[in-house]
Amino acid sequence: MALKTLVKISNVTNLSDARYCAGMGVDMLGFSMDADSPDYVQPAKFAEIRGWLAGVQIVGETRSTDPEIIEQLLETYRPDLLQVDEAALLPYLSTLNKSDKELRFILRVDVAQLTLDQLDTLLQTGAANADYVLLESNGSVNMEDELKTLLQRPATRYSILLGTGISAENVHGLLAELSSVRGIALSGGIEEQPGNKEFGELMDILEAIEEE
Repeated sequence: MALKTLVKISNVTNLSDARYCAGMGVDMLGFSMDADSPDYVQPAKFAEIRGWLAGVQIVGETRSTDPEIIEQLLETYRPDLLQVDEAALLPYLSTLNKSDKELRFILRVDVAQLTLDQLDTLLQTGAANADYVLLESNGSVNMEDELKTLLQRPATRYSILLGTGISAENVHGLLAELSSVRGIALSGGIEEQPGNKEFGELMDILEAIEEE
């Protein structure tokens, strides 16, 4: 299967989500490495899930701002990409690329915590060493207003993954209108019991952007 845009699934916690999304042609699957996160995936479970996957990039997600902790997480999980919340970490973390497989970076940004001017500055100059900038929201963001106007600009410096304001009904319109958006980011969910999962809106959006 193939999708019409790049897709990252954040906060994957179970094999059902991982296998379904990989089968749908999702590009990146993200797993929380933070032990205090409700979406935390222990290393052993992570390794088990990863063993079932092929053809998908693995993202290690952390909100830690401690470089030593992040280095330990990288050693344990060995993801293809590292997602962090702090742009100031990236110059140092980029120096850790010592293997034959270069680590790439996603900078996660909570757009509800920034003014539009601050976000504009970050997208133009502030995310050095990030391969992608993931825009999510822990608050209320109206995609019909200022954020949408900002993302219509064609010449931002970074590849943007839009992780807020997306539905099966509006995803095609957003991708057509927002010229600076490289792809979208959706979230996995908690499995009620092993092998029993309702995919709901996640499935609706992925099916909406399947290539015919």
